[in-house]
Amino acid sequence: MTVHFIGAGPGAPDLITVRGLKLIQSCPVCLYAGSLVPDAVVAEAPAGARVLDTAPLHLDEIVAELEQAHAAGRDVARVHSGDPSLYGAIAEQMRRLDALGIDYDVTPGVPAYAAAAAELKAEFTLPKIAQSIILTRTAVRASAMPDGEDLATLGASGATLAIHLSVNNLAKVVRDLTPLYGADCPVVVAYRVTWPDQQILRGTLADIRAKVKEAGFTRTALILVGRVLGDHAFEDSRLYAADHHHVLREAAKPADSAVD
Repeated sequence: MTVHFIGAGPGAPDLITVRGLKLIQSCPVCLYAGSLVPDAVVAEAPAGARVLDTAPLHLDEIVAELEQAHAAGRDVARVHSGDPSLYGAIAEQMRRLDALGIDYDVTPGVPAYAAAAAELKAEFTLPKIAQSIILTRTAVRASAMPDGEDLATLGASGATLAIHLSVNNLAKVVRDLTPLYGADCPVVVAYRVTWPDQQILRGTLADIRAKVKEAGFTRTALILVGRVLGDHAFEDSRLYAADHHHVLREAAKPADSAVD
């Protein structure tokens, strides 16, 4: 018996991995985060499977379900939204399974920030503008942020920021980042990205709060901040430059050195 932690992706049912879908289709037990995992994904569970929304359950109740499945020798598809390594709360579940001697594995999923980049047709790492992306959140009702991971510290890097679980804390995001990025810095708020009711708001640190308030977003929204979101005057990457050589390609010779 194995518990399979599966990343369902950002919302669109066809963005789950082939491996993840096959596991759901084969497991007689499917536990999923109902508010964030689409019904179409768990509908792929086999006929007669126990399919349970864990949103109203606390950790002990979830682990009890896993123990019952283990006792019955029934594999479990434990389905989380996005990629389970990011704010997936799987670490404490795996710790419990380790203590109980229950086998498990993890199947990655498409994270929300990657899905947002695809919807925006954007690259978050542009030459000489930003070559780093920081995935973070702010403290609202969840766990406190560790020392040194506040937005003021992270934002000092100038990196592209993907801020999760913080749309209700947007005032603080704007307040902390405006001195570092400037009031005119582009911001995108992606609501339920890839779901049928997806909405994407573009703005700046100066006006994004008003736009989000008008839209009424209170959850399931990713905040993206950085110059890469609005700068089209970037230099081309060196990767495909004609004079750039690597193990698979020699640099092109200058025209004046060509042999007649």
